[in-house]
Amino acid sequence: MKPEDWEQVRSIYREGISTGNSTFEADVPDWDKWNSAHLSEHRLVVRAGNSVLAWAALSPVSTRCVYSGVAELSLYVAAEHRGRGIGSVLLEAIISSTEKAGIWTLQGGIFPENAPSLRLVGKHGFKQIGRREKMGKMTYGELAGTWRDVILVERRSIVIGID
Repeated sequence: MKPEDWEQVRSIYREGISTGNSTFEADVPDWDKWNSAHLSEHRLVVRAGNSVLAWAALSPVSTRCVYSGVAELSLYVAAEHRGRGIGSVLLEAIISSTEKAGIWTLQGGIFPENAPSLRLVGKHGFKQIGRREKMGKMTYGELAGTWRDVILVERRSIVIGID
């Protein structure tokens, strides 16, 4: 992902937000805020020509050194390209890049209603490790005011990390 991809990345993120099943976020942050919250070496996009079709990025879960090998995954596919295997290609690429960089755990939180995302991560070795009930309340759209559960998912590398 390059800084000049931001507008397309932002647009895809906004599409995800509009579904009501991707995030608690009500709007996409500006570039500076998003940039500072994500690991610069783990931002990938899938392109067709000059168009960004999907993106993935990692956020650190902590600044403590013991968690240096643990990151939270975000992955979004443009609405018109969902269901074509692009998410799988992107997830395989981010798993490969993280294992080469010494990241042994990828984690995420997915709304239980987001069945396609749960299937995608399950296909790539993520396990459902818990459910946080009424984790947060939606602040936008048709679901504003609705408390939402979050399924916690985790993928532990079999290549690095645990001896």
